[in-house]
Amino acid sequence: MTAAFPTRRLRRLRATPALRRLAAEHALVPAQLVLPVFVKEGITAAQPIASMPGVSQHPLEALAGVVDEAVAAGIGGIMLFGVPATRDAVGSGAVDPDGILNRAITLARDAAAGRLTVQADLCLDEFTDHGHCGVLAGDGSVDNDATVDVYAQMGVAQARAGAHILGLSGMMDGQVAAVRAALDAAGFAHVVILAYSAKYASAFYGPFRDAVESTLQGDRRTYQMSPANAREGIEEALSDIDEGADVVMVKPAGPYLDILARVADVSSVPVWAYQVSGEYALIETAAAAGLIDRERAIGESLLGIRRAGADAILTYWALEAAGWLQDGKDLA
Repeated sequence: MTAAFPTRRLRRLRATPALRRLAAEHALVPAQLVLPVFVKEGITAAQPIASMPGVSQHPLEALAGVVDEAVAAGIGGIMLFGVPATRDAVGSGAVDPDGILNRAITLARDAAAGRLTVQADLCLDEFTDHGHCGVLAGDGSVDNDATVDVYAQMGVAQARAGAHILGLSGMMDGQVAAVRAALDAAGFAHVVILAYSAKYASAFYGPFRDAVESTLQGDRRTYQMSPANAREGIEEALSDIDEGADVVMVKPAGPYLDILARVADVSSVPVWAYQVSGEYALIETAAAAGLIDRERAIGESLLGIRRAGADAILTYWALEAAGWLQDGKDLA
């Protein structure tokens, strides 16, 4: 009778919370989390974003408080996005030292005082009146090379403002090499480049466009990647590494865990992932309807991204999840 039972019982290591923690193959710490922060020009109080419950646009004057909260939570950094009062065809506010994003960088850098990394989104979509990530050619398409020239200027402006890490999210060919060269020539060889290498044309970005008040008409499928392609995502990451990227990114995270895992397997630099606004909104909406356990769903989603190979995660739950981890809560 005894011989009929299995000699190997994998359930033994699942019997108690302490055993499960000890046997865990992957863990998450607050320092591996980065909080996206939206700073809007011309407001005096935080403005909630309807499609992202719990997330707000912040006035510039409140940014130091956000930084202090992030430091207290022990997270690794904040990623700044600017929402300007005015926009134009070439996104001139992005390179203006007095533009909302560059002012936010300086304020955050001073408030952080080395206690966390200040990261900045390097893209034109928030600053153009047409909502695309670059400069338009005469036929209405995005002009890759003209856009890359602007990115180089934008990178130097953000470095001068004090950014530690530049998040190149525009998906233009050659953007990493151009920004790296511009930074080095201007004396900013120490500034880190985070390349959004495998950034897919995704429906999961919808709420983010509310957050930055995007004016986009049409879509970005001519420069962001097709969800059908996997090998191309690996090639994009390897190309960015060759051009000098210090970190590469997969975005979105949840629907593209296979890409994340494959990039992590071949990358010689850290690999990050962005848990985007649609992933956030789906869990929040389902939890509000009583369909899922909110905390467990958040924890499971973050651990899944970490398990797939992410060294750090951009997530709108960064502060909350870091608090749970500091309190010793299990994420799963």
